Amino acid sequence: MKQKLIQKAQELREHGFTTGEIADELNVSMDTARWLTLQKAEETKADAPVDFAINWKSIGGNSTRLSYVSGALSDMALAHGEADVVCGIAVSGIPFATVMTEFLEDMTGMDTSLAIYHPNKHRKDNADDEGTISTNFGTVEGKKVVIVDDVITSGKTAKEVIHTVKDLGGEPTCVTVLIDKAGLSEIEGIPVESLIKVSRL
Repeated sequence: MKQKLIQKAQELREHGFTTGEIADELNVSMDTARWLTLQKAEETKADAPVDFAINWKSIGGNSTRLSYVSGALSDMALAHGEADVVCGIAVSGIPFATVMTEFLEDMTGMDTSLAIYHPNKHRKDNADDEGTISTNFGTVEGKKVVIVDDVITSGKTAKEVIHTVKDLGGEPTCVTVLIDKAGLSEIEGIPVESLIKVSRL
């Protein structure tokens, strides 16, 4: 398994993916993605970061399953009140957010729009500032916002989105994810809802 991850990470790097994009594609932390890209395929060091590689292709590759999972995430988000906007974190949070927008409209009868967040870790320069919300989709100003991603590894990206939404005049109601590898119940005072929480013993 480790060799396959190393090979895949190096293939992604050769195709121009940033470390953040590799981390998202393989559903590992930035530290793990960095480590994977620095390994030689035949010889690996024993000091790999402690992490779990998540493969949810059985959900993402099937529209029916993706719909069911998005419905469950929508139900969990509604425990924190109605929302005007569902903000999907690029890349893997977007499919869930797109379907959740429709579910929330059906469940509440309210117009719900879709916003897309591009995290800092996807930027080539990877500066210390935060990412941005796309201007091609819904806005968050003056809106109640559900933030959606596939996996929380450390909570750094979710924290970044929360700050951006607040800076733009929005009100984050919760963060919903498929898998929470950090076992968080809140980030910056915003509740975290996940279908699966991973705990290290």
